[in-house]
Amino acid sequence: MADQLYEDGMKIRRKILGDAHVDRANARITNVSREFQDFITRYGWGEIWTRPGFDHRTRRILVLGTMMGLGRWEEFRMHLRAALQGGMSLADIKEIFLQQAIYCGLPITNTAFHHLEEIMTELQAEGVSIQGQED
Repeated sequence: MADQLYEDGMKIRRKILGDAHVDRANARITNVSREFQDFITRYGWGEIWTRPGFDHRTRRILVLGTMMGLGRWEEFRMHLRAALQGGMSLADIKEIFLQQAIYCGLPITNTAFHHLEEIMTELQAEGVSIQGQED
């Protein structure tokens, strides 16, 4: 069962975050972090992200809003980049941010917009098209 959870988790992790990100993360695994990375893959991605209750779009929305609320900008940036690369529209991202402005505060949302602009610039430089971006 654990092996299947790991395989299912790795499949979803790659789908959501992209092969390049997962390959970089896996290359950084050490003897110290190996068990934790296995746990994240099995539990977070294999148990939670594969559940039928929410689709991946809804889970992305929840993760982005939660990472904003917690101020976990490294995770926020990773998931924001993946969302934009995965086809989530700029309009959807803006709606998430505006919703969070009410519940998490204006400074948090201001910071989120700064990260969004930086990531959009990075993605443009990489040739990634962002859905809903005006030229």
